[in-house]
Amino acid sequence: MEARMSDGRRRMSNDVDAEPTARGGVPGQRGHSTPYYPPHGEPLRAPWDPEAERTPGRRRSVPGARDHLRKQSPVGRFFTTWGWRAYAIPVLVVLTALVIADSVTGAGPDDGDGVGETAETPALMGEPPRGQVPPSGELPDGGPFEEAGEGVFRVVPGGTDRVGRPEAEQFTYTVEVEEGIDTTDFGGDDSVARMVDATLANPKSWTADGAVAFQRTSGDEPAFRVSLASPRTVRENCGYEIELETSCYNPSTDRVYLNLARWIRGARSFQGDIGSYRQYLVNHEVGHAIGYPDHEPCPADGALAPIMMQQTLGVANHEIFVLDNEGVVPDNDDTCLYNAWPYPDGPPVNR
Repeated sequence: MEARMSDGRRRMSNDVDAEPTARGGVPGQRGHSTPYYPPHGEPLRAPWDPEAERTPGRRRSVPGARDHLRKQSPVGRFFTTWGWRAYAIPVLVVLTALVIADSVTGAGPDDGDGVGETAETPALMGEPPRGQVPPSGELPDGGPFEEAGEGVFRVVPGGTDRVGRPEAEQFTYTVEVEEGIDTTDFGGDDSVARMVDATLANPKSWTADGAVAFQRTSGDEPAFRVSLASPRTVRENCGYEIELETSCYNPSTDRVYLNLARWIRGARSFQGDIGSYRQYLVNHEVGHAIGYPDHEPCPADGALAPIMMQQTLGVANHEIFVLDNEGVVPDNDDTCLYNAWPYPDGPPVNR
């Protein structure tokens, strides 16, 4: 379960500061209670000790009960004194040594099949699927672009007023451009920021249902970062298992990666409409960032494509099914019309 902070950043429920209990444990966690230790000087009495079970409390010695020990050898006195414990002690020593040895030898790096502790990486949202590339997913011809940048980003200065209803959940964002990308051919960094701002402020965008609000900032801790990135950087952060230029949202960095190649050339399914494609790209990837992780199929032949359909790959179900046949998209001939907006008809009537 997750909660969101006032600026829209997500906070997982396990980030809540837990107060330790009186025994030293933490509420909701198992196995962390402080074990009981007897007061100083009190013996540790094993419950399987038969003498202790029969005669609780401190026992008195019977006069003359230990006289026969003087006639035995030291070894004999040892076994007579400790009884069955004399046999148990060596066994326990051996077992303890084996456990310690096993712990030491098992502490080194694993050269086998990787069985052990691994870091859990959040799933990428919008990463390319693994099937064959249909013609609809290929990058169209067009202008040149930088294939690789420097891997670091510059924040476009400035911000916007809040857009959305007063009671809506607010998401702050920055607009950033990867160092090494020259944006002068398409209006400069400010032009990129204006496109993102205008898209998210449009009444057909995510604010239409009254649940979310946006505000651009140049601060250090936005809810997410809308970042124009080179294809190489996108591949490193979104995946490139098939040779297809895509964009994605990476939750581990709270960064929306907009692929420069697509920003300049668009997608075949948008039939050369670069402006609409850029609006789609922003709305789709920001949709992942604000809590819409799943993709959608074309609902009916001739309908407008849902904003969370992978329209970069195509607007026909069969085209996407070829790439991703795991049940999200049916293998049928339904083909949608491209669409750049979450709410193409405007705000819902019953919001």
